[in-house]
Amino acid sequence: MKKITATDTLELSVSERIQLVEDIWDTIAAQADSMELTEDEKKIIDERLDAYHKNPDLGTPWNEVYNRIITKHGI
Repeated sequence: MKKITATDTLELSVSERIQLVEDIWDTIAAQADSMELTEDEKKIIDERLDAYHKNPDLGTPWNEVYNRIITKHGI
């Protein structure tokens, strides 16, 4: 298998790069149990979760964020 560089990815279209990122993320998520969070990362997650519970309406649902990205980039 040929290894690709970050520069190689710039030759891909935006939609192809997004698909590549999704594919990479899927391989990471499949091994999520083997990753340990640092205490600082756990603290950040707890703070964000607490902020969400205090005001859940401040965030934006993923489908709206995704649609904005798609619309902006004409994908």
